[in-house]
Amino acid sequence: MSGFDVLTRGDVLDAALQARDYLVSCGVPAALAAKDPRLWGRRAVDHGRLGWLDLPFASRGLLDQIEGLVAEIRYTGLDHIVLIGLGAESLAAKAIMAGGPAASRLTVLDGGDTAVLGRALERLDRTLVVLSSKSGVSLEGDAYRRIFSEAFRSLGMSEQEIAGRFLVITDHGSPLHEYAKQSAFRIGLTDPNLPGHFSALSAYGLVPAVLAGADAHTLLDEAATLLPSLSKDDDNPGLLLGAILGGCAQRGADGRPQDKVILHEPPGGGPLSAWITHLLACATGRQGRGLLAFEPPGGPGPIPDAHTLEINPREGPSEADTSVWAPLGAQFLLWQYAAAVAGWLMGVNPFEPAGAVAREIEDDAVTMLRAAGQGPLPDQRPAYVDGDIEIHADFVWPGGVGRADLPMTLEALVEGVPWDGYLSVSSFVTGGFTGREPAPGLARRSGRPVTYGTGPAHLHATGPVHLDGPGTGAFLIVSGDPPADDPLAVEPVAGRPYSLARLRLARAIAETRALRRRGLPVVRLHLRDPVEGARRLSEVAGTAAWA
Repeated sequence: MSGFDVLTRGDVLDAALQARDYLVSCGVPAALAAKDPRLWGRRAVDHGRLGWLDLPFASRGLLDQIEGLVAEIRYTGLDHIVLIGLGAESLAAKAIMAGGPAASRLTVLDGGDTAVLGRALERLDRTLVVLSSKSGVSLEGDAYRRIFSEAFRSLGMSEQEIAGRFLVITDHGSPLHEYAKQSAFRIGLTDPNLPGHFSALSAYGLVPAVLAGADAHTLLDEAATLLPSLSKDDDNPGLLLGAILGGCAQRGADGRPQDKVILHEPPGGGPLSAWITHLLACATGRQGRGLLAFEPPGGPGPIPDAHTLEINPREGPSEADTSVWAPLGAQFLLWQYAAAVAGWLMGVNPFEPAGAVAREIEDDAVTMLRAAGQGPLPDQRPAYVDGDIEIHADFVWPGGVGRADLPMTLEALVEGVPWDGYLSVSSFVTGGFTGREPAPGLARRSGRPVTYGTGPAHLHATGPVHLDGPGTGAFLIVSGDPPADDPLAVEPVAGRPYSLARLRLARAIAETRALRRRGLPVVRLHLRDPVEGARRLSEVAGTAAWA
């Protein structure tokens, strides 16, 4: 695919055309193309925050710079790239590699299932580890780095050889930059002014994918082909997409804001949709506003305050309100431009750093682990226990009952969803449980959309809109004991007094506490038997009647 287009219809079209006319009358396309930061106020945005508009050409120099590294790792047989990172640092690279012939050569570790870590360690002799973060290394990143360092030592490698197996991608002058220098790791530096959620075509998205075998030159060519149209008042797909997103968030059907987007990405969702969800949440989720995207099966059907959008529809008419056609490189630039425009319409600065929420939760988890030592973590006493499922909640159940089981708990959570709200399911359970499984049942029961994913990556990617956005979410956090046959989960991390399973539980508790501090309805279920508990949770969520 070489062309690009955005088509919309119905009530969405009416809202979008009004918003587009307003954008043109205010000179937004020309000002944005000129990287004029005054669009968001005289001091609100630094000029450097708009550097993502230059990346289709500026990143060509980056590709030239890493040619030697690519040749070296190919010569030495390092054909497996492990990428350690959360949010933008991993989602763009995932999208670039998805479905391609070299997809298996990139493994992303974002704090999820230890099974993925186990498979990566099986290819240790062929592995280069990429640590990617705009600031310091995350709690999970530190644990993974230690695990891989110990694994390399077990192969008899020297400290110098181990250092050569790590590449750090970070901002110039960041804490991770200083650590990488002290450790003698390979280092790739990026522009600290570039917002993390606008970095898909920077080193964060491109370098891990190129090392794994992706063709980044074609991606940049695709983005560069789109760039000239983004300065126009007419025939500007980025302007229209931004007008759709921002215009609907201001006024949708029947005058009701449509601040939710149901994404369809044939054949059934994928990494690009996950990256778009992250971008929109981080760009707009603040000051009580925000756009939240959902993937099927998270939608129960037509939703008055949501509009549907299909990415690269296949042949035949699309049933979605909006259709977006573009090759991947152009998709990245198109959505970034649209997110900036939507943020302007919504009255928020889309380039503000989105890491404050993530740091708050991570700092809480770190404090928790240090204070507990070898003892129990806080907030581990359940309100009720139903079989092997612990129920951690602090709200009143329907009918004011003295005890509650799993069906009643889910019923109470659903009843806590506002009429314009949504549900979010985050899984901190190993064994392949992603939160997708109970989503259709919860969507049917609540009549509201459901977003889902594995923690901590899921809430890290969408946290700004949950915690600083409209405040209309209800949350299900699922943690669990490690399976008996998962030694990677229970073995202590080298140099740390905790295992990956304990770290994951601390993260789940910290996520729950952050949501409760903001007065949001949240339930944490802890599965003592993760396999059977996940099966039962999905079964109960899909039952037509819970009571």
